[in-house]
Amino acid sequence: MSPTCATIRGMDEEPGRRPPALALAAIGAGAGVLSGLLGVGGGVVMVPALVFLGLRQHRAQATSLAAIVPIATVGAVVFGGADAVDLGAAAVLVVGSVIGVRGGALVMHRLSDRRLSWIFAGFLVIVAITMLLR
Repeated sequence: MSPTCATIRGMDEEPGRRPPALALAAIGAGAGVLSGLLGVGGGVVMVPALVFLGLRQHRAQATSLAAIVPIATVGAVVFGGADAVDLGAAAVLVVGSVIGVRGGALVMHRLSDRRLSWIFAGFLVIVAITMLLR
């Protein structure tokens, strides 16, 4: 097991605590639509919805990252088929993301749920303001 996995494992145990499948499917559908429409979904839609349904912030973020893989794959295929993907830029983004996610996960593990929620909300506010001012 990698040091990252060993550090993160058990960070947010909630035995038997999973939102209803129908609610999860609705969140996934909403995230899928917004992902295809706006290029967002995982963090912006899934995380707040999962927290609303009772998951702790840490688990919601980790679950969102796992769920976004197939969503992003389908989106990449659809947009790639329409020749709308800059493959060179995507490759560089992948390299940076793969390097950065490990560090981000380790930092996330050290934060309280409350602090992580505030950081997440602050990030969303900054993104919203930036988009409005563009």
